[in-house]
Amino acid sequence: MVDVTQDVLVKRIGYEAERINSYELVARIGGELPPFTAGSHIDLHLPNGMIRSYSLVNDQRERRRYVIAVNKDAESRGGSSFVHDSVKVGDIMTISGPRSNFALHEQAEHSVLIAGGIGITPLLSMIRRLEALGRRWELFYAARTRAAAAFLDELGPFRSDLRSRIHLDFDDERLGRLFDLPAIVGNAPAHAHLYCCGPVPMLAAFEAATADRPSDHVHVEYFQAREAPATEGGFDVKLARSNRTIAVEPGKTILDALLDAGITANYACTEGVCGTCETRVLEGTPDHRDQFLSKEEQAANTSVMICCSGAKSRTLVLDL
Repeated sequence: MVDVTQDVLVKRIGYEAERINSYELVARIGGELPPFTAGSHIDLHLPNGMIRSYSLVNDQRERRRYVIAVNKDAESRGGSSFVHDSVKVGDIMTISGPRSNFALHEQAEHSVLIAGGIGITPLLSMIRRLEALGRRWELFYAARTRAAAAFLDELGPFRSDLRSRIHLDFDDERLGRLFDLPAIVGNAPAHAHLYCCGPVPMLAAFEAATADRPSDHVHVEYFQAREAPATEGGFDVKLARSNRTIAVEPGKTILDALLDAGITANYACTEGVCGTCETRVLEGTPDHRDQFLSKEEQAANTSVMICCSGAKSRTLVLDL
């Protein structure tokens, strides 16, 4: 898959919460941007060479702008810090077209949305879409503090809608009780579609709580890797189209080995969550370490995220 990019103008930067800014992006020469659906993300190609994925938070009916929100992570590897410290109104940025691996099921009778911190971003776009469709939905939004929760002002108008219910939960206001994910899941209607986006511990708890629900009714969006990348090495990657064989040495990922060999490959997050580096497998057995492919897709072994996954077989033949 070749990434199609375009230049956009940073029209507006807004303060949304502690350490969280929003960025409104418009076409550099005016006009409409490519369409997107609720839950989609774009990649920012940063001037420092990094590529980072950010969810679109605005209404998918808006064709003249994209709005993203960036949390300045204390453990930033350079992406969010660069955006906060260096990106200014009027700057020209390069972005990829919208992609989605966290799709909203628009026909669901009821949707339960669970957000942790910056995980509100794709869910806010979903809320806008559900409102436009007149669907029933419920939001559970947890954050460290009220001041650290983004977009509370935008959620406010939805509180009066009889089709929706909003539950806010802040660590410093709980008086010792826990954010009860099992209870939230247990109280959801059997026919509901459930969505969760937030920190890794929340997502792990959500997946455990929804284990008995139909897999096609449970939807998760990871922003961070759940496990360490495969860097054991000791196998070869054969590139079918270019007729080259690359040795993946210990301490390196497949992506590392390809880039070191001067081979161009698509990638963004380098953590196996965004799907940019997905590559078709022609032969061999991958050692999957990503959070992008479903369990069924991983079992099929027809594709692999080369930024974080390895190989269980001595050779992995890729469609590159």
